Amino acid sequence: MKQIRKLASAVVLGAVVMAAPAAADDLVKMTIGQRGNWDTAITHLGEKAGIFKKHGIQMEMIYTSGSGETLQPVISGGVDLGLAVGTLGAMAAFSKGAPVRIVGAQATGAADYWYAKNPAIKTLKDTDGRTIAYSSNGSSTHSVVRAFIDEYKLTGAKTQTTGNPSSTLTAVMTDQVDVGWASPPFGLKELQEGKIHIVAKATDATLVRGQTIRVLVANTDTLTKRKAVLDRFMQAYREAIDYMYSDNPQVIKDYAEFAGVPEVMARRVRDEFFPKSLVNPDQIHGLETLVPEAVNLKFIPAPLSKEQIAELIQIPPRK
Repeated sequence: MKQIRKLASAVVLGAVVMAAPAAADDLVKMTIGQRGNWDTAITHLGEKAGIFKKHGIQMEMIYTSGSGETLQPVISGGVDLGLAVGTLGAMAAFSKGAPVRIVGAQATGAADYWYAKNPAIKTLKDTDGRTIAYSSNGSSTHSVVRAFIDEYKLTGAKTQTTGNPSSTLTAVMTDQVDVGWASPPFGLKELQEGKIHIVAKATDATLVRGQTIRVLVANTDTLTKRKAVLDRFMQAYREAIDYMYSDNPQVIKDYAEFAGVPEVMARRVRDEFFPKSLVNPDQIHGLETLVPEAVNLKFIPAPLSKEQIAELIQIPPRK
């Protein structure tokens, strides 16, 4: 009888254990600039591969048309993270007391390019007196365009926000703007067909070369109250990058589907335009030029001190 009671108790205990829900993954909400770019597909491809799940991270990803739209929800606390925020925009928000901190590099250097359909616009010099597009205020494309104007003395050039690459192409093709912007794979098909031609690349702006022009930012509440979650997110983010540059053919298939391009073009985007060093999250490069540039382009009123930079940049260490 005693053995029967023990067996019954074990069965009941086993049933309770089986009925108990598994520990839920931690939800991380984020805004991401420019859906479809290779460098903004890291979380999507990592999630498809099960990498974030392995680290106990569930993601809610909201795509935006540019840095300004990406940053604002982070400032308001509506999301935990903002991915692909212009570095100068992040500095500007921080200098105004916004509760944001840089927790990783998102793009060092850039694959962005500027193009036109008008054959008379061949180089940046030909853009003086014409309209040049950028995505949104405070974005990396905004800072690149302002650097173009400053370095090439384009005093008559007019800047215009056009949102994402798709809406920008429409604006160029309908003569609403003279020079549009894009990032591969967007625009490669139109370039091959001769509908548009490249006028300039982001790296034609001297200050952009070797600079971290886009970053990952976190709301300070996330940074202080959910540090362990953020650490796990960044570990998964790094693993996702390693996976994206592996020989696994699935990553190209998944990216081609995500971006809506053929696999051949998807592979070309990675291999020709986005070296792995471009998406390395572990270091912000070019601060010695980024900070003076932020002042010169009026993103911040005065240079950030060493103490301010240390407060602004808080990248979780690689494990």
